Amino acid sequence: MNLYGLKQLAESARTVRKNTILIAEDIPEKDYSYRPTPESRSVAETLVHIAWLSQAARLLHKETSLEDFDFAGLVRKSEMEEQRSRSKNEIVELLRAEGEGWYQWLESLPETELTEQVPMPGGASQSRFELLLGTKEHEMHHRAQLTVIERMLGIVPHLTRNRQATLAATAKVNA
Repeated sequence: MNLYGLKQLAESARTVRKNTILIAEDIPEKDYSYRPTPESRSVAETLVHIAWLSQAARLLHKETSLEDFDFAGLVRKSEMEEQRSRSKNEIVELLRAEGEGWYQWLESLPETELTEQVPMPGGASQSRFELLLGTKEHEMHHRAQLTVIERMLGIVPHLTRNRQATLAATAKVNA
């Protein structure tokens, strides 16, 4: 019995990215340079980092082993992308385009590849499926950071607004 496979991962990744895009749209462009601490990524840098995750995952997926992979080079490339000046609209479009490419790529993978074990630095190994799932989890981690940033900027996150609207509608029906 296979409860969670590639189809479910692609659908779940779509949902995660949809919610990331809603956050990106909710934050005013004037706040895209906001950093919660001087060492933190800005809102714009975080969103570009998220958009770039799927490219990194595809790059890693091509490797037969990650034991000697140049992770520092991958981080440098990500940081260069994050530093590139982009408007809010360009970042939102990047999130959409990279997300769509990511889902299509995921759906094209043969399921037999997903159980392959990939050697990791330090002697451990992970299945290709775990690595791909990790990409979605990485996005959710950064989306949680953005949700806290929304609160710091005085924005009520969309998921909270939706829940509040549902509760208000339920209260009217029950009154």
